Amino acid sequence: MFNDIGPLELVTLIVLAVLVFGPDKLPKVIQDVTRTIRKIREFSESAKNDIRDELGPEFKDFEFEDLNPKTFIRKQLDNEDLGLKEIRNGFDLKKEMAEVTDAVHSRDSDTSSASSAGSSGGRLDMTKKPETPDLDDRPPFDADAT
Repeated sequence: MFNDIGPLELVTLIVLAVLVFGPDKLPKVIQDVTRTIRKIREFSESAKNDIRDELGPEFKDFEFEDLNPKTFIRKQLDNEDLGLKEIRNGFDLKKEMAEVTDAVHSRDSDTSSASSAGSSGGRLDMTKKPETPDLDDRPPFDADAT
């Protein structure tokens, strides 16, 4: 619940609470806050149980956490009926990347040896040069567009 509060922030909150409520009233305020949180949790659990009872016996295994899209997708992907674990385990990313790297390096060495005789000195010019259109070539005319 308070995972993102650092130690300095916690000390600041405690000092602020002592200054606002005073050392005499602070224990009573803490008890009231914990009692309120406990009642809210009990209310939410009873509401969840009422919803489960109203849905019927076919939704006994329904979890409200499944309404979170990430949790729902993770649960569906871990389902054994789909066979996705076998596919995931059969896919070796390191092997695939090594094959791609080998293919690129072998192709790179073939093209560099073939182009080393050219004027570029073994370097391949990958820049796209704009083509100059002929004077007789006109852009297409669309009568409906004008």
